Amino acid sequence: MEKALLDLLVCPVSKAPLIYDQEGERLLCKASLLAYPIRNGIPVLLANEASEITAKDLPG
Repeated sequence: MEKALLDLLVCPVSKAPLIYDQEGERLLCKASLLAYPIRNGIPVLLANEASEITAKDLPG
């Protein structure tokens, strides 16, 4: 995922920045604890497509 694109994307629920999870091919939001899938290189930023995560799923 290109850094320039990642800098523009925010969580549609919380409007917080997203973190790229390269291993899981998804975008993570610390504020809402949601993970958005990336399919065929395209982030799917729809709340109904997101999966819930826990704080331990977040990097660092």
